[in-house]
Amino acid sequence: MSKLLLQDLSVTFQRRRGGVVAAVESLNLTVREKEFVCIVGPSGCGKSTLLRVIAGLVRPATGEVFLDGQLVSEPSADRGMVFQSYTLFPWLTVQGNVEFGPRLRDVPDAERAAAARRYIDLVGLRGFEQSYPKELSGGMMQRAAIARSLANDPEILLMDEPFGALDAQTRALMQELLLAVWEQTHKTVLFVTHDIEEAILLGDRVYIMTSRPGRIKEEVAITLPRPRTVQAVDTEMFIKLRRQINQSIREESLKVLA
Repeated sequence: MSKLLLQDLSVTFQRRRGGVVAAVESLNLTVREKEFVCIVGPSGCGKSTLLRVIAGLVRPATGEVFLDGQLVSEPSADRGMVFQSYTLFPWLTVQGNVEFGPRLRDVPDAERAAAARRYIDLVGLRGFEQSYPKELSGGMMQRAAIARSLANDPEILLMDEPFGALDAQTRALMQELLLAVWEQTHKTVLFVTHDIEEAILLGDRVYIMTSRPGRIKEEVAITLPRPRTVQAVDTEMFIKLRRQINQSIREESLKVLA
């Protein structure tokens, strides 16, 4: 049974000067329990819009989203969201940010603090519990944002290009960190990225979207053995998958230019 199911999903937006833009059209997608699924596609194909629909932040024009068989109609703690921007509360410490969601749900103090400590340790921020966001690097802020999402114990983690604003070295470190976190938690993850290598490194499957309006063009199974490290990018299988996905996205990008 699918953990997440999208059926015939379409999303439209009203233009400021009149008319309607179709961002996503007749899209079907599934994510299984404990699976790490990535979405790639040409710029503007509706990848981030799709995540916002699943999060309950955008209402679809047609179609439905189901999580554990329940219709999604509004935001909920069962869907954790990690954005490219760090979205930490600047007036709260790392500990305060990670405890924020459980506090809203009236989780008892001791339980809330224990969960925060667990996830702060998991993302490698022990010793920075009382630091404020302005005192952290970009990679550390994103680690805190991941810990904050995990502390809510969501059914699925939605990640919208979370490492897109980081430099190459920090990005590689964050990819390895996320792989390690996933190996320990086995949370169901839906991860949007424009980076093909990142999608192959992290994912069990990769969905490739068409140019706008976004549909699912192709599904690619990633059969690289786990656990994985960034050294996987040098293997023959990785290079073959990268070539395949890159060609598929290039075909869609050329349609936009035609």
